[in-house]
Amino acid sequence: MKQYFNFSWCLLLLLVGISFSGLAQNIKVQAKLDQTTIALGDQTRLHLIVQLPAKTHIDFPVLADTISSKVQVVEMGRTDTIADKNNPGMDIISRTYTITSFDAGLHMIPAYVFHSKNGDFNTEALPLEVKAVKVDTTKAIYDIKEPLAVSYSFMDWLRDNWKWVVFSLIVVLAVAGLLYYWIKKRKNKPAHVQEARPLVPLHTIALDKLGALRAKKLWEQGQVKAYYSELSDIVREYLEKRYPINALEQTSEEIFSGLRHLNIAEQDMDRLKQLLVLADLVKFAKEKPLPAANEQSMENAISFVMNTKEIPSLTENKFNGHV
Repeated sequence: MKQYFNFSWCLLLLLVGISFSGLAQNIKVQAKLDQTTIALGDQTRLHLIVQLPAKTHIDFPVLADTISSKVQVVEMGRTDTIADKNNPGMDIISRTYTITSFDAGLHMIPAYVFHSKNGDFNTEALPLEVKAVKVDTTKAIYDIKEPLAVSYSFMDWLRDNWKWVVFSLIVVLAVAGLLYYWIKKRKNKPAHVQEARPLVPLHTIALDKLGALRAKKLWEQGQVKAYYSELSDIVREYLEKRYPINALEQTSEEIFSGLRHLNIAEQDMDRLKQLLVLADLVKFAKEKPLPAANEQSMENAISFVMNTKEIPSLTENKFNGHV
C-alpha cells in the first residue's frame, strides 16, 4: 500500500512538471527592428513580441527614455494583442518603440527579459547601424531648392474662403460704424497731449535678461535644459523685435533662412547658429554639452546682441536726452 502511494505521488509530480514545461515551451519572445540601418538622426521602430497561450500573464521589460548612451527612445507606442491564426488558443502581444540615434556607428540593442510564473524568457541582442550623412567637400555650398509654385488664382482663394470674406465684411462694417459714432461723439473734446517717454533699447533689455539668466547658474546646478530653453527664448524675443521675422514661432532653420538676406556679419550668424542649434539638441535630443559649451553659448548670445544692436538716430538721441 505504501509503495502504491509513493508511486501515485511521483506520477502526479511528473505530470505537473510536464504541464509546466509544456506551457513554458509554448511561450516565445522576440525583438526585431523595422530597419537595422538608418541615417544619423533618422528613426526606426523596435518591436518586442511574445507568443503565449491565451489568458497567460507575462511582464514586458520596462524601457527608459534611453536604450544606451547612443540610442534614445523617442516614443512608446501602444500594446497590441491579437489571436494567433496559425495556433488556436495562442495570443501574440506586441509593444512598439520609436527609437533614434545621433551618433554614427554600430550600436547594439540589448537582450530584454520577459518575466512570468513559468520562468524568464530572453530576446536576442540586435545590431543597429547608424550612418553619418556624407558631405561632398569638393562642391560649393548651395541653398535648398524652393518648393515648386502651384497656380492658385484669386477666384480659387475666394471660393475656398468665401465664408471668412463675408464674416470679415460684417466685422469691418460694424467696426466702421462704431468708429464713426466714437469720432462724432468726441470731436468737440480737447485733445490730450501725452508726455512721450524714452524707450529702453532692445539690446539693453536682452542683455539685462541674459545677465539675469547667468546669475541663476542653472547649468551649474544640473538644469541644462532649463538654461538653454530660457537662453533660446531671450535670443528669439530679441530677433523678433529687432528684425522682421516671427522668431518665437519659427524653427531655427526658418530663422536662419529669414536672416540670411539681412545685413548681419557672417561671424555673428555663426554665433547665432551655434547657440540655437545646441539649444535644439539639448531640448529635443537630450544632448549634454560640456561646461565650456554652456558658457560659450552665453558669450555668443551676448556678442550677437551687442554686434547687431540698433543704432539710434540723432533725433532719437535728442529725444532721450543724449547728444
